[in-house]
Amino acid sequence: MAEKVRDLRSALERLKNMPGQLAETDVAVDPMAELAGVYRYVGAGGTVKRPTKEGPAMIFRNIKGHPDASVAIGVLASRKRVAALLDCEPENLGKMLYHSVEKPVAPVEFQGAPLCQEVVHLADDPDFDLNRLVPAPTNTPDDAGPYITLGMCYASHPDTGLHDVTIHRLCIQGKDELSIFFTPGARHIGAMADRAEELGQKLPISISIGVDPAIEIGSCFEPPTTPLGYDELSVAGALRKEPVELCHCVSVNEMAIANAEYVIEGEVIPGVRVQEDQNSHTGYAMPEFPGYTGSASDQCRLIKVKAVTHRRNPIMQTCIGPSEEHVSMAGIPTEASIYGMVEKAMPGRLRNVYCGSAGGGKYMAVLQFKKLGPSDEGRQRQAALLAFSAFSELKHVFLVDEDVDCFDMNDVLWAMNTRFQGDADIITIPGVRCHPLDPSNDPTCSPSIRDHGIACKTIFDCTVPYDQKKRFVRARFLEVDPKHWLDEE
Repeated sequence: MAEKVRDLRSALERLKNMPGQLAETDVAVDPMAELAGVYRYVGAGGTVKRPTKEGPAMIFRNIKGHPDASVAIGVLASRKRVAALLDCEPENLGKMLYHSVEKPVAPVEFQGAPLCQEVVHLADDPDFDLNRLVPAPTNTPDDAGPYITLGMCYASHPDTGLHDVTIHRLCIQGKDELSIFFTPGARHIGAMADRAEELGQKLPISISIGVDPAIEIGSCFEPPTTPLGYDELSVAGALRKEPVELCHCVSVNEMAIANAEYVIEGEVIPGVRVQEDQNSHTGYAMPEFPGYTGSASDQCRLIKVKAVTHRRNPIMQTCIGPSEEHVSMAGIPTEASIYGMVEKAMPGRLRNVYCGSAGGGKYMAVLQFKKLGPSDEGRQRQAALLAFSAFSELKHVFLVDEDVDCFDMNDVLWAMNTRFQGDADIITIPGVRCHPLDPSNDPTCSPSIRDHGIACKTIFDCTVPYDQKKRFVRARFLEVDPKHWLDEE
């Protein structure tokens, strides 16, 4: 029986025992752009500029400037790997996450000495320097600076005390300073920081890096599936059927993930805004999930770091912004949100959902819908509208029948080419708030767009009208077991 996955190290050990799923190297690599440049060719995939491919995760054991640390990248850059790490079939990941949201298991306090605090560095030490302590890479030579791309940010609401965990764009700005970017209205910790600022208070925050993949996937849920006050660590607890263990930070009044590889402790400072590229002056932040490098923000909040703790010989975990890793982390929770919303409204019709690579896990969803009777004609379009409600950043929905593999975009495009007519089967919803990182969501691209971040949401109905089903039966092949004709290997 495979070892239970509880943290990053056990996850890597499982991948090591899966042929072709983990590559390791002792060749020296520079974390500044070179590491990501290598992985682009090995396994980044997603919306990364071609040539790239989906491939194994990778561990770099020899990081220039960081003799005691390793860097792991691409752990979740494959749906197959995510499924293996979550003990699930790839096609059932969205459904499993939906059921985990419905039956959360709250985190608990770890009893004993937490692994994440085997080594402690306090910011009042004159030698304290984030750049020396944390091997945070840059994706490209244009990046604003070294980025922590997979930091589990954990904080508490100043009024209610309720906790939450989310992933944010974190850039090292100085020896004890990080910038953090909050997309307006999109993340709960942003709301916590706003409220703390209204009260003139600092917001204590912990940033746990290198954790159980269930935490990374669960942390990417958004409203309305997980409203303000819902701690997404409870999703990971449900996935593992045991609670996530937290420990008290050593320098701020907050909790952190007890078996993380690294924990950065600090406070979000009220009333301060940071220019993201103040050190590099490139004008850019880092590559984002749509495949473009985002502009540097002048509205980042400042985190004053109080301590860094880590395990012995720590493993930094990172990802390439537009890679298949983002597709997994954003797309699978989106599938769960859509499935849950539609299943509650019309049980048994929606067979599956796929939020694929081309949309970065956020912009595009394929809904596999079964019409059970004549009265279901038109309900498939209602399901698409519910999908837009379940996930506001969604831009395009493709509707396909139950005989189309929603996870195979060639099959989806086949359905479009043989079951879709543009004048009848395109439904547009202009002027709806979507996502600011899509450069086409801008008034310069369409007169229907009044402000940057507004889009025309579109449904592509590639389903067969119910009364036409007999005309659209796919060629029927004899069902056989091919193993009889193949070598046992």
